[in-house]
Amino acid sequence: MAKKLVRSTHDRKIAGVLGGLAAYFQIDSTMLRLLFVVLLLFTGMMPFMLLYVIAALIMPNEATGA
Repeated sequence: MAKKLVRSTHDRKIAGVLGGLAAYFQIDSTMLRLLFVVLLLFTGMMPFMLLYVIAALIMPNEATGA
């Protein structure tokens, strides 16, 4: 059974994108969220916020995608 990249319904803070990415790559979601915030602060907010919004729109929810 192949892994699918989906938004998490149980490990979500905003849209579940980072929770879904953490589950897909089998890493801790807290570490991924911290990395995301650091990247937001040090590289400018616009590119990563845009990627997050696009991912939230494209990725299916865990319940419908799995």
